[in-house]
Amino acid sequence: MPAIRLLVLGAVRLHGRAHGYQVRNDLEGWGAHQWSNAKPGSIYHALKQMARQGLLVAHEVAPSTVGGPPRIEYEATERGNEEYFSLLRSALCGHETKPDVLAAGLGFAVDLPRQEALTLLRQRLAGLEAWRAEVVKYYDPEQGPEQQGHIGEVMDLWVHTSDSEAAWTRGLIGRIEGGAYTFADEEGAAPYEGVLAPDTGGSRD
Repeated sequence: MPAIRLLVLGAVRLHGRAHGYQVRNDLEGWGAHQWSNAKPGSIYHALKQMARQGLLVAHEVAPSTVGGPPRIEYEATERGNEEYFSLLRSALCGHETKPDVLAAGLGFAVDLPRQEALTLLRQRLAGLEAWRAEVVKYYDPEQGPEQQGHIGEVMDLWVHTSDSEAAWTRGLIGRIEGGAYTFADEEGAAPYEGVLAPDTGGSRD
């Protein structure tokens, strides 16, 4: 799934209602344009597309003073919220999740209850461990990649990738288990406090 859908839905929800520039400003503030396809054109296209799909509702506000079209603010519908949480859960639990999608999921993980986030990350870890176990049925890391010619380098890459991603996932699980960050189910929760710029807060419902 494209990271842009999760990013845009999540950014809209942070405001309750947001126009395209606010969404763009948030995502650029997080550097999302550097590690995902969240470029200005993609953001505005995603907003319009998801409005057509019934995931967002478009509100016309503040008619232009220079004769252009009125500014549009977007708000997530019930279907949009369902899609958002589906994308978020998928981003966190999949061991084959692309890096930009995983990064988007991590950015919004605190919208879930702490225990649910942990469950999803443990699923990801189990998937990584199962993937490694399949690879080493055909490849012995102790003997090195040369045993299978240059194709062995592919399997060596898979083993190193699964090992490093599993180690990182275990570390994240440990930090969350230890009480790091604030999650949606916690009393007085303000998960994004201190993370967003002062003018990017607002209702997320």
